Amino acid sequence: MRLIGGDIRKSGRGRSIDPETQVLVTLRYMAKGDFYSETGDVHGVSRSSVCRIIHNVVTSINKRLHNIRFPRTNEDILHTKVMFQRSCGLPNCLGAVDGTLVPIIAPKQNEEAFVSRKGCHALNVQAVADADMRFTDVVCRWPGASHDAMVFDNCALKEHLEATNIGHLLGDSGYPLKPFLMTPYLHPGSPAEERFNKAHKRGRVVVERSFGVLKARFRCLSKSGGCLPFAPEKSANIILCCFKLHNLCLERGLPLPDISSDNDDSQTPGEFIHECGRGGIQRRNELTQLFSR
Repeated sequence: MRLIGGDIRKSGRGRSIDPETQVLVTLRYMAKGDFYSETGDVHGVSRSSVCRIIHNVVTSINKRLHNIRFPRTNEDILHTKVMFQRSCGLPNCLGAVDGTLVPIIAPKQNEEAFVSRKGCHALNVQAVADADMRFTDVVCRWPGASHDAMVFDNCALKEHLEATNIGHLLGDSGYPLKPFLMTPYLHPGSPAEERFNKAHKRGRVVVERSFGVLKARFRCLSKSGGCLPFAPEKSANIILCCFKLHNLCLERGLPLPDISSDNDDSQTPGEFIHECGRGGIQRRNELTQLFSR
């Protein structure tokens, strides 16, 4: 409330709705994914007011809360690399990247572009997580039919990593092998390559766990909560808000929710032909040598 209290005023046509109630309405919706009517009934608020309240509170949080930050300073970069090396044994790792699907209502425009591999309308959200399950980069504007590799190829983070050569991310086989993006061997041919793949998986699994915790805490993003009944742009704002609140929960030390087995809205690598340049192959071979002993 202290963060956004100045942005939220009493609202409501029939009666005033205090800022605290507006925040509670928004948090309940994001946590449960309820219908507007159910959320409104709990707090004695009309359905139309619930819709307006959610967007006002989400807009304020996104405006005021800036806690999704990719490591840029030498200190932050070193800390991130050390934590990953401790967890999986791979040096120079800056995060694990993956895409996850967030179901939305069928949009009125360009509807077919939002039909995902799983047959539902969705946004394909790309995120990078560090070893502590904090999200350090989020892109949530691409339709569900977009491939993970295409989303990454068109993001600002890819350009930053390519230009600075400060380290690499870990990605699954749906991504191209690059000096700044390490993927596993599809067909490991030696014990060292198998050990590299195991270490790679230990490092990469953190982003999958982060998605699981995110969607267990904010059911509005999961298929178990139905779908976001908004246009893509408004849905993207709510998604970004949930990512920021996830980081805030970690910062405040809130207990982690149980990750249910039915919470599987992640993208799966599809058949996609990648051009693997020499730089990526050489970098992966160098890392694999660490596991040859």
